[in-house]
Amino acid sequence: MKVAIYGLTCQNNVLDCIVELLDELHKENAQIYFEKGFYGLIMAKRNVGEFPIFTDSDGLDADFDMFVSFGGDGTILRATTYVRDLGIPIVGVNTGRLGFLSTFRKEDVRKVVKEFVSGAYTIVERSLVEVSAQSDIPEFKTLNFALNEITVSRKDTTSMITVETHLNDEYLTSYWADGLIVATPTGSTGYSLSCGGPVIAPTAKSLILTPIAPHNLNARPLVISDDTVIRLKVSGREDSHLVSLDSRIATVASGKEIFIKKAPFTIKMIEYTSESFLKTLRNKLLWGEDRRN
Repeated sequence: MKVAIYGLTCQNNVLDCIVELLDELHKENAQIYFEKGFYGLIMAKRNVGEFPIFTDSDGLDADFDMFVSFGGDGTILRATTYVRDLGIPIVGVNTGRLGFLSTFRKEDVRKVVKEFVSGAYTIVERSLVEVSAQSDIPEFKTLNFALNEITVSRKDTTSMITVETHLNDEYLTSYWADGLIVATPTGSTGYSLSCGGPVIAPTAKSLILTPIAPHNLNARPLVISDDTVIRLKVSGREDSHLVSLDSRIATVASGKEIFIKKAPFTIKMIEYTSESFLKTLRNKLLWGEDRRN
């Protein structure tokens, strides 16, 4: 068993969870690797032993059985930039707040290993979206994909932007809004949801177009097939606007055409039998919290 461990911060409560996970992994004689920066944070607080390390460009391969992310959903999104197209299954231990992707409670960290070894899980493949443009966007040259969403939005102005939108070369509409979100099914419970978009099951073959604070009030979120190529062109009072891929942001010149489509690879997420997507909806969105139920 070969396991990679990653995180962005290391508070004392997180450190205790890591020690528990290491103890459980040692029982299975697992090969354990730490992300270089995270390992440094841990060792500054407590000596947990000598382990090999990996970075975002070296040390990972397709032989890993599991990639464990300590943090919230944002940490999972960062984790995908390490895993990329290697096909390493990811599981999140939630030390953050809401946690749609990081579903395991830190108190149950030992179950991450126990239930994996017992086979009480399935692998769910999550689709991603990727962006390209008429000319390269330097910030996204090597990491041009997103697990949750790609968003175009206004920059340096309080004025609306206009997002001219084509689907498979057919004109759809021009959104007068603060921006437009193109979300995956995974991202349907993120930014898109807070802007009025629908919740979509992770395995659905769909993408969601969700306008951000649209001024044309008849504009509503639209669910489309995930084999659609989306072409956007932004105009407004400023010479540039923002394009974000999950948590990574770039400034792009207005008028430049941007192309968004499904990425050619997927991210594998470990869904434990005890932590299903439907259970997450009930627990995180409080679905079913009604006295009649």
